[in-house]
Amino acid sequence: MWSAADSASLYGVPDWGSDYFSVDERGQVCVSANNGASAQVPLLDIIQGLEQRGHAMPVLLRIENILDRRISQINQSFADAIDKLNYRGQYRGVFPIKVNQQCHVIEEITKFGQQFHHGLEAGSKAELIIAMSQLQDPEACIVCNGYKDTEFVQLGLHAVKLGLKCFFVVETPSEIATIIEQSRALDVEPMIGVRVKLSSKVEGHWYEDSGDRSLFGLSTAQLIDVIDTLKQHKMLHCLQLMHFHIGSQIPNIRNIRTGVQEACRYYVDLKNEGAPLGYLDLGGGLAVDYTGASSNETHSRNYSLEEYCVDIVEGISEALDAHNIEHPIIITESGRATVAYSSVLLFNVLEVSHFRAHSLPEALPEHTSEITNNIWLTLKNFDKTDVQESCNDAIHYREEIRQLFKQGRVNVRELALAENIYLEILQRARRELPKFKRVPQELQNLDESLADIYYGNFSLFQSLPDAWAIDQVFPIMPIHRLDEKPQNSAVIADITCDSDGKIDLFANADGEQRTLALHDIKENQEYYLGVFLVGAYQETLGDLHNLFGDTHVVSVRLDSDGNYEMVEEIHGDSIGDVLSYVEYTPKELYEKFRVNAESAVKAGKINVGQRQTMLKAFKTSLEGYTYFEREES
Repeated sequence: MWSAADSASLYGVPDWGSDYFSVDERGQVCVSANNGASAQVPLLDIIQGLEQRGHAMPVLLRIENILDRRISQINQSFADAIDKLNYRGQYRGVFPIKVNQQCHVIEEITKFGQQFHHGLEAGSKAELIIAMSQLQDPEACIVCNGYKDTEFVQLGLHAVKLGLKCFFVVETPSEIATIIEQSRALDVEPMIGVRVKLSSKVEGHWYEDSGDRSLFGLSTAQLIDVIDTLKQHKMLHCLQLMHFHIGSQIPNIRNIRTGVQEACRYYVDLKNEGAPLGYLDLGGGLAVDYTGASSNETHSRNYSLEEYCVDIVEGISEALDAHNIEHPIIITESGRATVAYSSVLLFNVLEVSHFRAHSLPEALPEHTSEITNNIWLTLKNFDKTDVQESCNDAIHYREEIRQLFKQGRVNVRELALAENIYLEILQRARRELPKFKRVPQELQNLDESLADIYYGNFSLFQSLPDAWAIDQVFPIMPIHRLDEKPQNSAVIADITCDSDGKIDLFANADGEQRTLALHDIKENQEYYLGVFLVGAYQETLGDLHNLFGDTHVVSVRLDSDGNYEMVEEIHGDSIGDVLSYVEYTPKELYEKFRVNAESAVKAGKINVGQRQTMLKAFKTSLEGYTYFEREES
């Protein structure tokens, strides 16, 4: 017997899904914003609504309520910690625009976040322009990181003049001269911050960039130079913020505690130098538990949001109280933890390649080679008590039959027969492995080597670039049929013609696994998979590999009755769109093809009617979706 609860446990939904995603009794993945409502919406219902509105798979689904709730949770958790620990400062969150620059996302963050004075972090002139146009709250902060030229500084000073709290975080000593020069030219007192490079190291994927090897920040000597320069120009009173960033996706809470302790030592001494300082910016680092393992491994975290906030507030207050220094306004730049949960990539499976035997004969045909007879006898005499020997024999005979084929001594039919027998032996061996107390080393990768390949209608490089570039693990699972037991171990391939276009690393409560359990495909019935927690970085980092463009993007808002409203529908790139991105002009392409077709008419290769059919097909394709489209029945 298999139940939907078994599937929920198998895919770890209660662990990584927080209280946003669950599996109902019918075996469907449901989403809930959980903003005081218990109603859940099946993702399959949303997919059917999307397809009725003309949005074929793949689709990036954004759930606005989840984005709102994440902003609320982060701000409320800090507020609770501040109240509980009698902290005498406030909290101001800022969202790093680079994590998801999409207009609808930024608009929702600034609109909903205004009640918490939630601000934005900008690392470029383009991002600063976004922040200046979207933020209207004078209490919210704009934090300017990254390298800053004259134009960047001028833009920020204009923001200050408009009444916005726009901080220039000094990353290199050369920036301070530009800030001083431009502030005097525009007659605006700048709001200056300094980024301190801590010695504290962190765990996780970015551990090599922490500590002394951090790419950004001032060394102690450079920090002193900046302070002395500000004193020299009588502008030390402009130094209001100290910034540090020890790493992204920090899985271990001990690293965060250590970083706060070291940062406070710098804060104390900067205050002793005469800097007024009223803001302490901890940068990013709040992790997302992609695997649900609640551990300190790279794609997880061993702490809760509440523990994160309490440790920061407690660490700062204890360090500063010892020196009778007033408590600063705390800023964090949580990007991944803010938006990751709010987006799901949905796609359908197009086809499956199975690594299992096709129909085997009851007996071998006449005149088969001795080697084929040997591998056949290995199958017939398969010994469950000595699985390794049977596998060793099968591998040996398979290599010999391949050599005979290369030498022309057996034909392709006999090779196919021997290959089928070989696969059946390995499949039988795989079924026996769970009974072993200790699996022999030679057989430990058997499940992986026999995994089916499910071809998904998406581009890894466009929609999940981190899975390819940095081995980022995302929760992936079927979004329906979860009341059925998935029988197949699989990896997932995309539809790009690239050997790297595959996913063979999956989230698991024990950490990570190389295959994913999936169901057989039913004839004339779509099989849908979802990739969860993809709201951070994936949209912006995606590229046009094989000229697959942006997917359709749909934003929905859930209500307390279990209904949903589609609040924004953005059609994905057409073929003409992506061709224009790489400097082709669709009209010119059409004209060149028309000339070729007309030449073919003159040459007698096609008639005029065929020419018109070809031109219509060419034009229709230019306007069509870049992904696989089912023919309408």
